[in-house]
Amino acid sequence: MAETADVELERGPGEVEDDESPIEEVRLTVPAGDDPTLPVWTFRMWSLGLLSCVLMSFLNQFFSYRTEPIIVTQITVQVASLPLGHLLARVLPARKFKAPALLGGGEFSLNPGPFNMKEHVLISIFANAGCAFGNGSAYAVMIVDIIRAFYRRSISFFAAWLLITTTQVLGYGWAGLMRKYVVEPAHMWWPGTLVQVSLFRALHDKEDDKPAAEGGGGMSRAKFFLVALACSFLWYAVPGYLFPTLTSISWVCWVFSKSVTAQQLGSGMRGLGLGAFTLDWTAVSSFLYSPLVSPFFATANILAGFALFMYVIVPAAYWGLDLYHARRFPIFSSHLFMFNGSSYDIPAIVNDRFEIDMGAYQQRGRINMSTFFALSYGLGFAAIAATVTHVALFHGKDIYRRFRASQKDSKPDVHTKLMKRNYEDAPSWWFYALLVLSVAVSLVLCTVLKKEVQLPWWGLLFACGMAFVFTLPISIITATTNQTPGLNVLSEYVIGLILPGKPIANVVFKTYGYMSMSQAVSFLSDFKLGHYMKIPPKSMFLVQFVGTLVAGTVNLAVAYWLLGSVPNICQDTLLPADSPWTCPSDRVFFDASVIWGLVGPRRIFGPLGNYAALNWFFLAGAAGPAVVYALHRAFPGQAWIPLINLPVLIGATAYMPPATAVNYNSWLVVGIVFNFFVFRFRKRWWKRYNYVLSAALDAGVAFMGVLLYFTLSMENRNVSWWGTGGEHCPLASCPTAKGVDLGPDSVCPVF
Repeated sequence: MAETADVELERGPGEVEDDESPIEEVRLTVPAGDDPTLPVWTFRMWSLGLLSCVLMSFLNQFFSYRTEPIIVTQITVQVASLPLGHLLARVLPARKFKAPALLGGGEFSLNPGPFNMKEHVLISIFANAGCAFGNGSAYAVMIVDIIRAFYRRSISFFAAWLLITTTQVLGYGWAGLMRKYVVEPAHMWWPGTLVQVSLFRALHDKEDDKPAAEGGGGMSRAKFFLVALACSFLWYAVPGYLFPTLTSISWVCWVFSKSVTAQQLGSGMRGLGLGAFTLDWTAVSSFLYSPLVSPFFATANILAGFALFMYVIVPAAYWGLDLYHARRFPIFSSHLFMFNGSSYDIPAIVNDRFEIDMGAYQQRGRINMSTFFALSYGLGFAAIAATVTHVALFHGKDIYRRFRASQKDSKPDVHTKLMKRNYEDAPSWWFYALLVLSVAVSLVLCTVLKKEVQLPWWGLLFACGMAFVFTLPISIITATTNQTPGLNVLSEYVIGLILPGKPIANVVFKTYGYMSMSQAVSFLSDFKLGHYMKIPPKSMFLVQFVGTLVAGTVNLAVAYWLLGSVPNICQDTLLPADSPWTCPSDRVFFDASVIWGLVGPRRIFGPLGNYAALNWFFLAGAAGPAVVYALHRAFPGQAWIPLINLPVLIGATAYMPPATAVNYNSWLVVGIVFNFFVFRFRKRWWKRYNYVLSAALDAGVAFMGVLLYFTLSMENRNVSWWGTGGEHCPLASCPTAKGVDLGPDSVCPVF
């Protein structure tokens, strides 16, 4: 790399070996060099960065409401922005202009030289903000969605914007407090960032004119990207508009059109998905992201966990044990039900103060879930506990040793030395000021605008306290093991016990507590990426901050536009069979607000509810890794025992619901094909094109999906034939208990 050669000249004698990173993976992946003369604050970076941020936030929010909500990730922009950057470097004028005195004077150029890797990294950081650091869209937007689409109430745009902005910016404050503990120390190495470093280095290798011996037939990555993008773009018109049934080809339902049991087994979207597959990339990459990016080891663990849960535990619970009156409800559903099998009318138990109406609730009775949904909550409890125990037993000593070493060993590694030598650090008061300002504005939101968010001021301070306590240990775990324990259920449980009956207060508390901590971990991860890639810290800070503000604003604007323009959006019982606007993620978020907030955990998972026994999953999850660890210590010669990763196995189906069987089936097949067979037998092709193909497929379907909406769906130009009627499994959602009658309008038979 050119940067490495430039820096070796700067490093003093004796520094080459003494200051190397103590982590072997970092030494092998990250170049121990820097060229501080490379321009980063360029017109190309700002234009492409802001464009990618706006485009990503628009696309991800737009697709978040759809049945197959594809998330366009940072990797797409990493690949797509490279040829665009080189294009701008060729066509922009190189002449210099005088800068206004207000901006410090001096000269600047629209084209200061070749497009470089540092500009590319900052554009990708912009893009990462546009996809909410891998989450798709700002988490707090779902609060707006459930208020307007599910509870059928209102929230002002101003209050919603303050909520989205403060919950994200609050994470900067926590990140600023923790930087010196988890970014600068060499032992805090953040394994996940090395994937990004590797991809940047691969993309900037001079490979465009290499011959077929390199493994790709001589085609450059840029040309391959454009070809794959065009194919993905054109094909998505078929499953996205002309033939939506291809999204879930559940042929078992077609063969057994009058059998409830067969359709429960064969439905890819409302059943166990036996034999179901898809020809729609959105169904493959929705929820679990692109399978081409997931390493085979993780894919294999998810395969084992999914097969065990979906094809052993669920059938045994439904047909064998009739657990929690399973047969009175659909086998697979994220809806909430009354005991008679009909849907629970949640708005009917909400009073004028947006709190639970106890009289109406007692009249309708306890809330019931499908056994699949209930067991998925139980596995979620177990996964949280298993993650904590697994990390403590298998990585605890290593985490403690590395954290102690990072604090006691004051000698920085080469990367920290280069950063301190070549760049001025971002002042700490920037982070502290954002922390104080965001907390102050949040307090205004929770006092002056309390009617809109329900959360009292002390609840906000409690949430901030939780975030402050957990950010450092969670960051250390992520920085050393690449595992991030999900504590969202813990925050929901705690505030649900303290403030039952207030659904919006519950989700707002979760967003301020858990999600601000999660944002902080994402910011710290990006800071470490900038640390490895030698990005000036001030530039990193400003790009992250501007990107977050722009993305959150675009997310909210798109949400208000779609919620106000798509009839019956998110109401899957009122939408046509081929409508894509079913909002599966928002449905699960709404259910969580009902379970933890409106009704409260005591009436669901406590003595007043049906599912108190699920709390034992916490204990089982905590004990599982201890058993594996004990076996490992008893039989140290068995190398396969420590490969049993219970948090991954138990949490394999964490995305179900809203993810469905066809999502998992297709994701697993594609992941195994590319990351096992192609990786093993066509490694050169995989190395050169795998990530490029993933980015092209994502981008193609995203652009065609938006084009179809603006040109056809908004004009109500619809195609109506058998292939637009959904997956044709109407009986998959039917109950099978004796005597359950869903009324004359239902297609379900009465047993």
